Amino acid sequence: MKKFFKNTIVQLLIAVGLGILAGVYINGTALDVVVSVKHISGQIIFFLVPLIILGFIAPSIAHLRSNASKMLLFAFGIAYLSSIGASFFGAAVGYQVIPHLDIASDANSLKALPENMLRIDIPPVMNVMTALVLAVLIGLATAWVRSDEVSRLLDTFQKMVLELVRRVLLPVLPIFIFSNFCILSYQGAVTKQLPVFISILLVVILCHYVWLALLYGIAALYSRKNSWQVLRHYGPAYLTALGTMSSAATLGVALNCAHKSPILRKEISDVTIPLFANIHLCGSILTETVFVMTVSQLLYGSMPNLFTLTIFILMLGLFAIGAPGVPGGTVLASLGLIISVLHFDDTGTALLLTIFALQDSFGTACNITGDGALTLITDTYEKKISHEK
Repeated sequence: MKKFFKNTIVQLLIAVGLGILAGVYINGTALDVVVSVKHISGQIIFFLVPLIILGFIAPSIAHLRSNASKMLLFAFGIAYLSSIGASFFGAAVGYQVIPHLDIASDANSLKALPENMLRIDIPPVMNVMTALVLAVLIGLATAWVRSDEVSRLLDTFQKMVLELVRRVLLPVLPIFIFSNFCILSYQGAVTKQLPVFISILLVVILCHYVWLALLYGIAALYSRKNSWQVLRHYGPAYLTALGTMSSAATLGVALNCAHKSPILRKEISDVTIPLFANIHLCGSILTETVFVMTVSQLLYGSMPNLFTLTIFILMLGLFAIGAPGVPGGTVLASLGLIISVLHFDDTGTALLLTIFALQDSFGTACNITGDGALTLITDTYEKKISHEK
């Protein structure tokens, strides 16, 4: 039972439920406390954002020096194209579906909140765009000079940041979620829009299956082989991903599934499956795109325009490469984009973090299963370039 309550999803569900329930009855001093707790916990989370960007983007770029072959560059290319392609597909579905969900903006009808009586600001060491540029430049410089010392240092820093995520961010997150949902419930936002979240989650899961069908269809056309011979072995990996919500935890099962396929070469899948597990997040960023559109419509009265969303998607595909392997990791890695490009405030960010993390198992399962299709494509490409030599 103790292990059950340590599960992040369970903690988030409890935080959401308690927050909504408390928001119905809260007032007076208790409401003042919740407003202050929301501010302080949010300050801690947003302080960690630049560190997360540095800790995961820089090492990922630095490691590219060992992946300079045509095959691996090709693998990076198709992983990025699949991820942003899924995101654009999600955006297209969102623009068509979300207006029909009858989401009424709560921007002008919410109850007023009391002034924060305990305002403790914890400014980040740098803004998110500075962190992004610094991470890219450090990663590139490390790769160019082939510095093993700096690369190991970046790997150590990444482990340190991951510990901060696990030991600080994740414990604070349920508190932040509770306070935000308590306030949203007090204001009347969540209780009126709960059916919307359920509807959009079903739409997102359906989009996952459509995108997987498209990926395996493309793989079959490119390889001229029956891609079902890969997909039919991926049941255990899909179920494992649903249970663990972690690409890393599912990696061993995914490799075993790929090895069972008679049309994938082991020497290729042993390289591409671990690679795609870290850079191919088609399901996760498809989900995030639809959810940011929904949250924007709900809290701010309109969805992001096409130009803004296009910029967001193109950069999101890059940010996803450095996403930490924790529930909601894709959103955590892209918090800078959500804040700077989409201009979400802490309420919108908290709502997005919550609904994303609660479905993260489905996004991870889509990511892992899609890796099989990309491995088949990469396997075929490697054979072609080998024959050209």
